[in-house]
Amino acid sequence: MSGGLVLVVDDEPQILRALTTNLRGAGYEVVTSATGEDALAQAATRSPDAVILDLVLPDLSGTEVCRRLREWSEVPVIVLSAVGEEGAKVAALDAGADDYVTKPFGIDELLARLRAALRRTGQPPEPVVEVGELRIDLEKRSVSVRGEVVQLTPHEYEMLALFARNPGKLLTHRTILREVWGPAYGGESHYLHVYVSQLRRKIEADPTRPRYLLTEPGAGYRLVEPSIGAARS
Repeated sequence: MSGGLVLVVDDEPQILRALTTNLRGAGYEVVTSATGEDALAQAATRSPDAVILDLVLPDLSGTEVCRRLREWSEVPVIVLSAVGEEGAKVAALDAGADDYVTKPFGIDELLARLRAALRRTGQPPEPVVEVGELRIDLEKRSVSVRGEVVQLTPHEYEMLALFARNPGKLLTHRTILREVWGPAYGGESHYLHVYVSQLRRKIEADPTRPRYLLTEPGAGYRLVEPSIGAARS
């Protein structure tokens, strides 16, 4: 049974071959492209279920491809970035990419990120989100940890609700600020750090070793199951 159609965009033939082989082995159909313009054309004609997109292409940047895609499509996009492309990676995420994997990467990690992205698009958000012992009721706007109600300020709640609607997804500083505080706060990352620290003090057993709300250095934050947070803290 097919896991869906994946468009792989990279100008390195060996990476295209390796990804094609592994994705097909995992049950996906695969279509490939070596340029940004061709990728956009393939996305329009083939309607893939997900896109794996290199940031460095011979014609358009991966960021520009993602920005153009987002003008008409909500297809999940996972960007591939080399070490040292921190700024480009964040720009792609702000342009609408769903996640990223840094080269060189393990195929198991990439497949896990792909499965998570496909799950997010395949299901509507639940009115109650449970992550470990953290429970967020989006309809009643209430939060509890281990059955104890947690009192949050309006901005703390809106930030946590944003994460709850995007479980496992990396949200950039700019995205969080724009969604919670508005466009005028897009560059105020220091402002966000204060609120993240406050939120961690209320939902984490040990705020210095967070298990739920993890930092992605230089990029943003993601809400994860506590077992994942414990492994990476």
